[in-house]
Amino acid sequence: MSHPALSPDRTAVITGGASGIGLAAALRFAERGLNVCIADVDEARLREAAARASAAATRGEAAVMNAKVDVSDRDSVVALEAAVRRRFGAVDVLMNNAGIQPGSTMLADANWQRILGVNLWGIIHGSQVFAPAMIAQGRPALIINTGSKQGITTPPGDPAYNVSKAGVKAFTEALQHELRNTRDCQVTAHLFIPGFVFTPLTANGRVEKPAAAWTPEQTVDFMLERVSAGDFYVLCPDNDVPRSLDERRILWAAGDIVENRPPLSRWHADYAEAFAAFVKR
Repeated sequence: MSHPALSPDRTAVITGGASGIGLAAALRFAERGLNVCIADVDEARLREAAARASAAATRGEAAVMNAKVDVSDRDSVVALEAAVRRRFGAVDVLMNNAGIQPGSTMLADANWQRILGVNLWGIIHGSQVFAPAMIAQGRPALIINTGSKQGITTPPGDPAYNVSKAGVKAFTEALQHELRNTRDCQVTAHLFIPGFVFTPLTANGRVEKPAAAWTPEQTVDFMLERVSAGDFYVLCPDNDVPRSLDERRILWAAGDIVENRPPLSRWHADYAEAFAAFVKR
């Protein structure tokens, strides 16, 4: 059964909604009869995304708006919230999905501010700005924050991205704890953790989807199913990594602390055999 917030004539706001997973979500919401606000920084993509959502929406253009928004700027998010309420009234689904991954290194400052501004502060801003009115509405509503497996197992190679997504995990856990302990609150938060998804962010010049990847549509359909089932951690598989392998990788990462192993021991030569054996168990 679908979540009540995903019903016709409800309203969904999607940041980073002009491409990839965000666009797939906007189209799914539109197809279900929701009003949709697509927020992004790319005006050309916004116009194209709004046209596609209008074509998918049961009420056409009347059910769709777009907004140029920099989620790292709180004032921009405040303006977005006000604009959506003027157009559609109550907000029932907030999908804080905007994210970037331009690459980073540990000892160079390049990209760190922007990555943390979009990936982490964007989610904090969205949640803090939209949640109070969503709670006050007194009806079921959803806040879905897009995290990453890289924020849980923190593999070497892109530390700024890992830090941002680890922050998203910690923030969303704390947000859900607060929501469930708020009197009469019917808003729930969910941590969306995609697997390998073929999007502009992950394409790296490729034009054809790798066999290992899921499509954005597959990923969003899985998300909607699991959110409706009440899952907080929406841990998505893909065509290469099943949930069972994700579970072993996550348990191993936590075990670095419990077993007092070196950090990121999964990638440490001295622990390669132990990790391989652990995965097989």
